Amino acid sequence: MFVLCCFTGLAYVDIQSLRPDEIYQNEEGGFYIKSKRTKTDTGFTIPLLPTAVAIIEKYKDHPKVVNKDCVIPVLSNQKSNSYLKEIADRCNIKKNLTTHLARHTFATTVTLTNGVPIETVGKMLGHKNLRTTQHYAKIIDSKVEEDMKVLREKLGQFST
Repeated sequence: MFVLCCFTGLAYVDIQSLRPDEIYQNEEGGFYIKSKRTKTDTGFTIPLLPTAVAIIEKYKDHPKVVNKDCVIPVLSNQKSNSYLKEIADRCNIKKNLTTHLARHTFATTVTLTNGVPIETVGKMLGHKNLRTTQHYAKIIDSKVEEDMKVLREKLGQFST
């Protein structure tokens, strides 16, 4: 569940309530999630990356998925966070691993640092305004440096 949330940006409550009929395939063969955020009732569409598709495919015949009409089996948020804390402790990870960190990881590490515009990220996360997305958008130094390098190259065209 954590990895799927890292690759979709879904909040815990949204992954828990996600149904198979909210996943569709377009004419080009790409898979998407089209749903509404539970928290804000705002619609969103997320193009699925191959890792997310593979996870969904892996669990499609799992008894809990079949019996509960869900996409993947989901433990309670408390239990999930407890296991994530245990994993972090055993792996000597200093970060506070939680289900919500997966959403943050999608917003920052998966999308923004790979050049996805903040407006697009906000739309996929189901945010009503850009200010909410900016909360997630801790732009890391390497991204700032990369952007400035592109700017220097563009401006270099005009220098004599």
